[in-house]
Amino acid sequence: MAAPNRDLVRTTLVLLVVGLLILCSLWIIRPFLPATIWAVTIAVATWRLLLRAQAVLWHSRKLAVTLMTLMILLVFVVPFWLAIATILRRADQLMSLAAAAAAFRVPTAPDWLLNLPLVGAQLGEVWNESANLGLSALAPKVAPYAARLTQWFIGSIGSFGLLLVQFLLTAAITAILYANGETAARVVLNFGHRLAGERGQKMVVLAADAIRAVAIGVMVTALVESAIGGAGLALVGVPLAGVLTAVMFVLCLAQAGPGIVLIPAVIWMYAFRGVGHGTVLLAISLLAITVDNMLRPFLIRKEADLPTLLVLAGVIGGLAAFGLVGIFVGPAVLAVSYTLLQAWMAEDEQAPATPVEKFAAHQVTVSEALGEA
Repeated sequence: MAAPNRDLVRTTLVLLVVGLLILCSLWIIRPFLPATIWAVTIAVATWRLLLRAQAVLWHSRKLAVTLMTLMILLVFVVPFWLAIATILRRADQLMSLAAAAAAFRVPTAPDWLLNLPLVGAQLGEVWNESANLGLSALAPKVAPYAARLTQWFIGSIGSFGLLLVQFLLTAAITAILYANGETAARVVLNFGHRLAGERGQKMVVLAADAIRAVAIGVMVTALVESAIGGAGLALVGVPLAGVLTAVMFVLCLAQAGPGIVLIPAVIWMYAFRGVGHGTVLLAISLLAITVDNMLRPFLIRKEADLPTLLVLAGVIGGLAAFGLVGIFVGPAVLAVSYTLLQAWMAEDEQAPATPVEKFAAHQVTVSEALGEA
């Protein structure tokens, strides 16, 4: 009777030792985890491009890795780094801008609006009524929260030096994954097979598809819509267009969309610069917002069937839980969990019917036949 107890104690001790080793290992590599997560996300999202580049470059993996690493720096790392660097360098101006935006009061109707034929007087009256809807009393209450929100956002980004190190480390780890991607994929597939057999391997492939869908959908859409919006801000001469473009890029990554920056800019242009500049910026803003609503779902569903709401919740929750790296970690984790859950439920639907289920279905068919007769 003592043997089972000794086996139980031995198993418990083995599990404790293994768990302790895993925790210690995670603690040791903790400084490298954000860069590793970014690198894995980028490598999985762009692996197909690496294979195509290798086929073009005389099947040389070294040349393909070099080219892809430079592309990653130019397309993924440099825009993100420039945006964050711009925000950090102009942090004081950004907080002042947020406070000014919160304290903004709608001016009286401009002359060009009042001079419109037939409808000018009516539109001017509506404009002036909108300017007197209590904004003056609301602005002092909103201004402190706008400043606090801006301070929290800047604090979540972190220091500039640490961010630069993380980006360089991300590029280096991505290059290593490119060079040894097949080996890493084989290890992950073997681990999945060890956990759940053939089902585990399928789950690993589904997880890779989910990560690729989120990375491409979020990053590419943010680049496109912030580029369109930034070009519009610079074209019409909005002050601090570079800072606003950087803020817009980060907000697009956070799934807030470009409208938070562009809509107030359009109102400001109509109020202070005239109808011509305001209309140009309005048209460009509508284009940027339309791209946001069309391109992201298309890119995500091209790789995996993921709800847009799930990606939105993942980005916001990940940013609150893990900081800047959570923009990629949050939606990837939710997407993987959602994909695995869908696959697990689909397996039950595709499973062959048991004898009891066949008998029940046969009884129902007989009952329906008797009823029809």
